[in-house]
Amino acid sequence: MKRSRRCGKPFTLALIDVDSFAFYNRQNGPAKADRTLKEIADIIKKNVRDVDVAARYSGEAFAIILTECTPGDAAHVMERIRQDVELREGEHTTISIGIADYPASADIKETFLRKAEETLDKAKILGKNRVTIFRKEEYQLCDHAPRILIVDDEPKNIKLLEAFLIPFNYELLKAENGEDALTIIDRTQVDLVLLDVMMPIMDGYEVCRRIKATDTTRMIPVIMVTALDDTDARLKAIEMGADDFITKPPNRVELQARVKSLVKVKLLNNTLTSLESVLFSLANTVEAKDEYTSGHTLRVSDLAVALGKKLDLPHTDINAIKIGGIIHDVGKIGVPKSIINKPGQLDPEEFKIMQSHPYIGYKICMPSQLLMISLYQVF
Repeated sequence: MKRSRRCGKPFTLALIDVDSFAFYNRQNGPAKADRTLKEIADIIKKNVRDVDVAARYSGEAFAIILTECTPGDAAHVMERIRQDVELREGEHTTISIGIADYPASADIKETFLRKAEETLDKAKILGKNRVTIFRKEEYQLCDHAPRILIVDDEPKNIKLLEAFLIPFNYELLKAENGEDALTIIDRTQVDLVLLDVMMPIMDGYEVCRRIKATDTTRMIPVIMVTALDDTDARLKAIEMGADDFITKPPNRVELQARVKSLVKVKLLNNTLTSLESVLFSLANTVEAKDEYTSGHTLRVSDLAVALGKKLDLPHTDINAIKIGGIIHDVGKIGVPKSIINKPGQLDPEEFKIMQSHPYIGYKICMPSQLLMISLYQVF
């Protein structure tokens, strides 16, 4: 980077990762896995120039610095490497590659590396075995088409589901095993998962359980897609938290309708979560106005939750009580600070203004209530 700044000549960084290498290692053993990495390294060296720098980046990842090279030219080189790896005789190993260029992608070392890693992640999320170039304009967009993750160890099944969903302009992500699926969900926002049940290493039931067990991902709808068509399979899917269950081969119209419905639920949930964040911020603002009641909302919420648990209320009710405790005084945002912090007794007019805060809070929270009604109507 110092040389590039000094000479005014850009360079390109390519990060290469072996797809599903942990699975490959377990299946074939460390000795064969090491030989495979060496063969890929040889392919890389064969395709780069003497002035380029190729190195081991991490366990199964490589990095190449291509000097005085545009992203387009680098992509041609990387595509040759990708094809050579894929066409190795007697093997079915693939690689994903992310490309970033300096200084266009970023001019700080840590940020530049992160952009290259994000681009590599994108290549893997989009289905692996591909070359992806960092596009700054793509990372400036906040909104995106609904993202659907298809998880199946059979490529032909993934292609069938893709064909059914392509007309709806969804952004389709793909994973061939449960570990890759969880990695994708951890790294990017996913709006629905189409999940095969019978997969090696980690079956769909376990993947679903892990998705639903984490607060940050439990609201992602999961449709189990399987050849198993018996009551026990359906009950187990429901126990793991699955939102729906479709038998292979899926009916196109049925699949499209169920996906559309659950994607709508997820988008409504996203909006609801955003509104809740705003309400919690307002609640904190109210507390800041009233030094005397500092910590009051959390105390009310904690005590109400403890009482709900003592009464053995359902988890959904306890969660609602927790939120209610936090926002119960949010309407005080509309009460003047002079009244809230008045040291003496309130006069009748001031008391009337103070009494209005529950109604103000009701009006503030009404959008969330309307959204919840919409969610129930979807079902």
